[in-house]
Formats: sequence, C-alpha cells, structure tokens
Amino acid sequence: MQPPGHDRPPRHNVFEAAATYVAASVDDDWDRIDEAAGWVAPDALVFGINELACRAVIALARERNEPVESVARGLLDLPGAEPSRPI
Repeated sequence: MQPPGHDRPPRHNVFEAAATYVAASVDDDWDRIDEAAGWVAPDALVFGINELACRAVIALARERNEPVESVARGLLDLPGAEPSRPI
C-alpha cells in the first residue's frame, strides 16, 4: 500500500514522452502513442521529439564520420546528401 499522497500517476518528463512517442510510432502502436502524447503539453512533446532527432542525427553522423547535414538530408532522401563512405 502506498502512503497518502502517492496515489497520483507518475509524472513523465518531456524526454521520456518523446522517446516513448517516437518508439511507439516506429512500432505503429497507437495506444502507446496516445499515452505518451498525454504525458506532456503538445509543444513540449514537439520540443522533445526535435531534441531527440537532433541528437540521433549527430550520433549517426559521428558514427559514419559524415557531415550532420548530409546525414539529415540522406535520412529524408533529399538531394545534397553525400553517399556513405566506407570506414
């Protein structure tokens, strides 16, 4: 049994919401998407998703030893992306 005042649902931060939302989107799990979207305000969720995207592109660029812009453009299949170079 929980002490009084601990019956509230757990609070989630913007980064937990973004990570859960994106992972659920990849899995096409609409129940989890809706759940994560309710954890924070819509503008906070957008901020978290943007931050996640930036960090992911930076990490991928470092891993590939390629410019960040080329990796980002390549992920979106846009012109101007450099082809991956073998390492």
